[in-house]
Amino acid sequence: MAGQKRVSDGYEEDDVCVEQVAESGRAAGVHADLDAVLDDIDAVLETHAEEFVANFVQKGGQ
Repeated sequence: MAGQKRVSDGYEEDDVCVEQVAESGRAAGVHADLDAVLDDIDAVLETHAEEFVANFVQKGGQ
């Protein structure tokens, strides 16, 4: 048993770490893009809040 070598499948822990960092970077980019879209929505609602609310007010028998 002492003469046996461990056979590697080519998949090492370093590969896992690199993949996790890459996925984390993509997630951060998506998060930043989502924040930018939400900021744009907030800006529109701040300038057109009255019009936005008026579109949801029921009138008469609607």
